[in-house]
Amino acid sequence: MKDAYEALVEHYRDIKRLTSIQATLEWDQQTKLPPQGNDYRAEQMTLLAGMIHQLKTDHRIDDWLLAVESSIGEDPPSSDAVANVRELRRQYDRNRRLPEALVKEIARCAATSHPIWIQAHHDDDFKSFQPCLEQMFKLKRQEAEALGYADCRYDALLDEYEPGAKTAEVSEVLARLKQELVPLVQQIAASKVSPPIEILSRRFPIDRQEQFAKFASTSIGFDYNRGRLDETHHPFCTELGPHDIRITTRYDENYFNTAFFGVLHEAGHGLYEQGLRTDQFGLPTGSYCSLGVHESQSRLWENIVGRSLEFWKLMFPQAQSHFSSLSGATAEQFFQAVNDVRPSLIRVEADEATYNLHIIIRFELEQAILNGDLSIADLPEAWNEQYHQNLGIKPDTDRNGVLQDIHWSAGLIGYFSTYSLGNLYSCQFFSAAEQEIGALPPRFEKNEFRILLDWLREHVFAVGAGRTSRELLYQVTGQSIDHRPLIQYLRHKLLPLYGL
Repeated sequence: MKDAYEALVEHYRDIKRLTSIQATLEWDQQTKLPPQGNDYRAEQMTLLAGMIHQLKTDHRIDDWLLAVESSIGEDPPSSDAVANVRELRRQYDRNRRLPEALVKEIARCAATSHPIWIQAHHDDDFKSFQPCLEQMFKLKRQEAEALGYADCRYDALLDEYEPGAKTAEVSEVLARLKQELVPLVQQIAASKVSPPIEILSRRFPIDRQEQFAKFASTSIGFDYNRGRLDETHHPFCTELGPHDIRITTRYDENYFNTAFFGVLHEAGHGLYEQGLRTDQFGLPTGSYCSLGVHESQSRLWENIVGRSLEFWKLMFPQAQSHFSSLSGATAEQFFQAVNDVRPSLIRVEADEATYNLHIIIRFELEQAILNGDLSIADLPEAWNEQYHQNLGIKPDTDRNGVLQDIHWSAGLIGYFSTYSLGNLYSCQFFSAAEQEIGALPPRFEKNEFRILLDWLREHVFAVGAGRTSRELLYQVTGQSIDHRPLIQYLRHKLLPLYGL
């Protein structure tokens, strides 16, 4: 077993070295690449995708796995080797079902679509992006068919991001969540209280925004000796190595939330990546569990921590020292402003109460497209109608509607529901942490974020992908996925703010 396992480990570490190079090129494409460089970048990305797929489907993997699996019973079920072999078997069997030509074509389509999406967004021109989207959904249908599925086509794609999850189960929990969110939003909308959101639209010089965002993200634990912050069109976090975690944001000189909460969000992702086990880098036990769990960390630090009153009692004096425009305002007023609830068009700037309605819309639309029930040509109209039905507003432009997200251009179809799953997980993890540690917000006011981060590192990060998200959630909280902790959290924070 030892020789086979060592060969398996080294092979997957080689794969990780190549995927790190791939991630570096993707990071560069979204932050630094000159416009004329994209065609050649697409060639690079296509070549790399093929090389990586060849390594992932190497027939020797099956030989090594069979050799290890025959003697794995000698190790305890909780060992790294057992967890790694179990997950690597799942990945190998999945990858073997995908034709290399299809993998390369999806990579090529994603690389060539990226600049077209950027220009279409800038020009508010959906038709220029429509052919890219049609091609991408066509390729992802082919991927789903190649992978196979028991119940519905969407299951095959969802499994890539949330292993083991089923569309029917996700639909059920999101339906329960929506059933309670809609009346909560309506209740808040009927309140006569108006948070002082004018505070957020004063002048915030971009260089000061970057300084303050770095100060806050460092305070919660993001290590800039192992990471960096850059500007991009659509914020993201990426891991380029065990000690190289890149986060990005975008700036608006006349609106505070865009960059600051974007940085806190991506820093939450970064804390997860920086907290994974470096001795297991390239292996499942040194990788993130699922994108839902990954999103739980970004939403936890952005919202549960970053939009708490105690956080702003600590941070507001620093904010005032960075921005003269905040003179005369109070931490309490700022807390009210950053927790304003109202239907809005842009997902990444949506408040906590309405955010999941944005996700549900995307989740339902991409299923309809994937199943052939909705054409790409009719997508903008369907998008606008869903916003009208669910949020009571209609996008004024496609830029503020169907063109606002980068995900579909990158082939991330089956991905969106993980944002809502992350919101649900975040509240369940946070509740479990408080049950063990005690009330956490009073510690935030004292700049004591490390106790929460250490708890997450021990209970969530250290497990890596050695468990499915369902298994990890039950292991940490003793519960299955549940929408009620999120609803309780929202009601506890928001209703008093609105005098309810």
